[in-house]
Amino acid sequence: MKLKSLLLRYYPPGIMLEYEKHGELKTKSIDLLDLGPSTDVSALVEEIQKAEPLLTASRTEQVKLLIQRLQEKLGQHSNHTFYLFKVLKAHILPLTNVALNKSGSCFITGSYDWTCKLWETASGEELNTLEGHKNVVYAIAFNNPYGDKIATGSFDKTCKLWSVETGKCYHTFKGHTAEIVCLSFNPQSTLVATGSMDTTAKLWDIQNGEEGHSAEIISLSFNTSGDRIITGSFDHTVVVWDADTGRKVNILIGHCAEISGALFNWDSSLILTGSMDKTCMLWDATNGKCVATLTGHDDEILDSCFDYTGKLIATASADGTARIFSAATRKCIAKLEGHEGEISKISFNPQGNRLLTGSSDKTARIWDAQTGQCLQVLEGHTGEIFSCAFNYTGNIVITGSKDNTCRIWR
Repeated sequence: MKLKSLLLRYYPPGIMLEYEKHGELKTKSIDLLDLGPSTDVSALVEEIQKAEPLLTASRTEQVKLLIQRLQEKLGQHSNHTFYLFKVLKAHILPLTNVALNKSGSCFITGSYDWTCKLWETASGEELNTLEGHKNVVYAIAFNNPYGDKIATGSFDKTCKLWSVETGKCYHTFKGHTAEIVCLSFNPQSTLVATGSMDTTAKLWDIQNGEEGHSAEIISLSFNTSGDRIITGSFDHTVVVWDADTGRKVNILIGHCAEISGALFNWDSSLILTGSMDKTCMLWDATNGKCVATLTGHDDEILDSCFDYTGKLIATASADGTARIFSAATRKCIAKLEGHEGEISKISFNPQGNRLLTGSSDKTARIWDAQTGQCLQVLEGHTGEIFSCAFNYTGNIVITGSKDNTCRIWR
């Protein structure tokens, strides 16, 4: 085995190793999920080298420099104050969803006007309109990290795959018998999963447009390696599937109302599920056992997420508050209060020290993820905010509202 190159992965922090084995180029990653500003770099490098024979003594200084760069990156943008950069009158009818590509250089909007539009984040200019659906374009996604394809799911029961560069449609995936409400690419960008009101999820092969297997559904997501997919169902359960064979691996039974979301943490060891029963549950991803129930909200949980490293969990509720939990202790470490309406969206910035929430009170807010203090209110929308997201570096925010506009904050 011969090491060819070392690459950085900023979020979550890690080093990618490219090496040659029997004439074949391979990659592996060293996750540095516990890296912080105060980490002793020399001691960490020593530890890594003990476990990884490819990193010989001659590479010590190089690895130290890479880790120092990661440390710097983790401290960036933490005191960033956002200002309104641009208001985009995106569509003639209300928006349904907003999604960024990995670098945040462009984003897409779906709408009731049957189209999806591609926008340049830096200028706010429209790059392309993806036309062809015969009804509302509801679910949208880039094939991140690549960002050269877009998938759109529509109430016309089809999913379409598009080229980012040309706006041309590669495939139309037909097979669902009701509206498509969620979709996701696998991390390798070889499959698209679609979830529909017909109570099934389907896997589609991107290259030839063929359908794989089905599952029952309302929300879905892949794990990091792409070999597992989880679907949350109206029947209050979550199912873990083998993405290659389509067989059920585990059924997560415990919630007593509809599932609002289900997702893996970064290392795929835990699954987080949110429900209309006012709780979130944490599950061991290998055996499907519930390891904790996160309580405290007075109303339905509408959104929930891990930070990039999987150390923190955030929950957003119809009770107008959000909460931050420690994934290790499962205790609530902060309560986010200030919104005057239900919170439908919550997400961490890539560094994990800030949270973004979007609410029916027409505002988005930025919070300190350690203290729960509100740092900034992003005001100006005249309708409910149903979508909001950070870009990959955490210095741009996009908000989408029922007022038919999208706002870029920088």
